[in-house]
Amino acid sequence: MPKKTPPSPFGVNLSVLRAVQGWPQNELADALGVGAPLLSGYESGDKTLSRERLEEIVARMGLPAEAVDRTQAYLLSIRSLSPPEGGAMPVSARAEANVAWVRDAAEAFARSLVALPPERRAEDARRQARDLWNRLKKASPRERRALVKATEDFRSWALCELVCERSLEAAADRADRALDLADLAVYIAEMAPGEQTWRKRLRGYALAHLGNAKRVGGDLPAADQVFAKARKFWEAGEAAGVGFLSEAVVFGMEASLRINQRRFPEALSLLDEALAADKGTLRKHLLISRANILELVGDFGGAITALREVVSSISAEGEPRLLWVVLFNLVNNLLQAGLPEEAEEWLSALEKLTIQIGNGLDTTRLHWLEGRVLSSLGRKEEAIVVLRKVREDFTNQRIAYDAALVSLELAALFFEVEQAGEVRSLARQILWILQSQGVHREALAALRLFCKAAEQETATLAMARRLSEYLQRARNEPGLRFEDGGYEPAHERR
Repeated sequence: MPKKTPPSPFGVNLSVLRAVQGWPQNELADALGVGAPLLSGYESGDKTLSRERLEEIVARMGLPAEAVDRTQAYLLSIRSLSPPEGGAMPVSARAEANVAWVRDAAEAFARSLVALPPERRAEDARRQARDLWNRLKKASPRERRALVKATEDFRSWALCELVCERSLEAAADRADRALDLADLAVYIAEMAPGEQTWRKRLRGYALAHLGNAKRVGGDLPAADQVFAKARKFWEAGEAAGVGFLSEAVVFGMEASLRINQRRFPEALSLLDEALAADKGTLRKHLLISRANILELVGDFGGAITALREVVSSISAEGEPRLLWVVLFNLVNNLLQAGLPEEAEEWLSALEKLTIQIGNGLDTTRLHWLEGRVLSSLGRKEEAIVVLRKVREDFTNQRIAYDAALVSLELAALFFEVEQAGEVRSLARQILWILQSQGVHREALAALRLFCKAAEQETATLAMARRLSEYLQRARNEPGLRFEDGGYEPAHERR
């Protein structure tokens, strides 16, 4: 009788991996969308199984391609115990030793599969997710949901994570697209396979992105409700102990909502949690957010500390625009902290970067900063020359709010150099701002009060300074009224 052709090494490999992972043949066939006879044929050798196809099947079992090589090595170690063809069987004692060796080797092999680095598994899953996204992104939102519902491949945690990333990217300029993608991510999370605790973690992650999309769209009450739900699922899934999903991203997005809600202490607490959880990829962005909050609450020293750390981590070649923003904010905070000498030291670096970027509006804002530094250093006449040009540039570009701020800074300087008569002329020049759409109602009301006082020659240095500080705060807090008193100067000036 002719010898039966032995199954291919890959067929045996599949049998071993399926047994070790606890997949019944019919369940694995269902997961792959094939018939059980095909898998049976692979394992018996009746059907040809290629390495590429085996890796696809292994991925469905939740293992990286590396598992194939480990299984081959294990099988070779077992075969090395077989006697040569025609040789004698081992004696009983040797056979028992071999059986024990095989048992130990099998247990070690099973442990090695479990111990495959989670990062490797995640890497494989994310690679597959990119391929899946290339298919999804061409479809409409409705078609995407249909694909997820009909095809198990699209219910991957890694695809959910990738869709969340795309939602964050879209949030920069398309709130509606960000919302569509976040909705899809939540749907994928709800359909994803796996242990219940892990699925809760994934759902919490997707819901946080949905809350962020609603925040970007301006629906803060809805965003608040979604984040509360996200936090509940996220914490319920903590016991899963899987670190694939970024906790720093979750906390950072909720912090952004608290900033929009003016709940600064909560925002700072969330940023602290995000910084503690971050693995280095988000640190500079989290520190920038932290610095912005600290500036808003008047902690200029804390903002300076955060911004200094960020400056040291950014390359002028790699991220020139981000570095420009950070340096600008650093100089601004140094001025508000009463450190004009140090602020002046940073101006040369900011000037070089401005030339490198070549943006005209950046140049105007740099000169604005220079004028403020000159004023703080006591070089008032020089500051007036610079700020006059800045005001002219903002006016020509119809940037109303900034033109108003520079006008008030000029007014304060005119009082200081005893040119009060210039204030009345300046007030007349800012009348166009009162009809602008770029300044909110409360700020316009405050400007009208100042213009009226200037016309009646009752405006004072203190009033110009108070109004300037008010406008700085009201830019980020449009509901703040000039009569509220919340804009009071930080320190008494003459």
